[in-house]
Amino acid sequence: MKQSLKGEFYGQTNKTINLEGITLTDTVYTHDKVDWHYHENAYFTFILQGNLIEGNKKEIYNCSAGSLLFHNWQDPHYNIKPEGFTRGFHIEIEKNWFDDLDFDTKDLQGSINISNSDLKFLMYKIFRETKVDDNQSQLSIQMLLLETLAKMLQNNQSKSNKKPNWVSEINMILNDQFSDNLSLEYLSKTLNIHPVHLSRDFSKYFNSSFGEYIRKLKVEKSLELISQKKLDLTAIAFECGFSDQSHFTRCFKEINGINPSEYRKILFG
Repeated sequence: MKQSLKGEFYGQTNKTINLEGITLTDTVYTHDKVDWHYHENAYFTFILQGNLIEGNKKEIYNCSAGSLLFHNWQDPHYNIKPEGFTRGFHIEIEKNWFDDLDFDTKDLQGSINISNSDLKFLMYKIFRETKVDDNQSQLSIQMLLLETLAKMLQNNQSKSNKKPNWVSEINMILNDQFSDNLSLEYLSKTLNIHPVHLSRDFSKYFNSSFGEYIRKLKVEKSLELISQKKLDLTAIAFECGFSDQSHFTRCFKEINGINPSEYRKILFG
């Protein structure tokens, strides 16, 4: 089985940034299929544009723009690129980087498909820092990466704790229907839970209010659509369930720190 060395991905690499113990690459995938292989270092894959199918010994992931995967070092997997343009952002982390920071990696095993919106927004911030590339970028990238890893471990530990059934049920409903005008009455009846109980405990399990969580899901969806040049921002706003483009812009900037048009410029250069 082929081992990929540091900075080696299957495609045309647009940019590589080497920091101490961290390598960041922006790569356009050019291979229709990459057979089973593993990488020298642990790394994140963040799909910026297009689609990718990735399989490992346990699961197969259908990834679109905004999908985030984490792979432990030497974890075997394969890739299939559907027809069309696909671009990925990778962050490789050498083992000595973890060791130097005394970072416990025992819970970073195997391949993980990360669905947490907050982790994806942090990954967008790291990608943006690679475009700024000034005297503060290196420290900012390191701090954002540590924040990402800490939140990922916290999220993994939270998943292992027993939760009421309604938590996973409402999460599925919100991810499928975030653009709909959901009412508290509808959700409480669907989940068979008292509205007071639902309102009181939602933030406990989702680390945000109901409104904040819905807005995050909408903005996350918009990031996928922004990667498609054919859609204008007004169309994206309505597609994601915002009342108008100005509301979309406000929410986007509140979460990402820049407005949608600025992000599109960064993405397409």
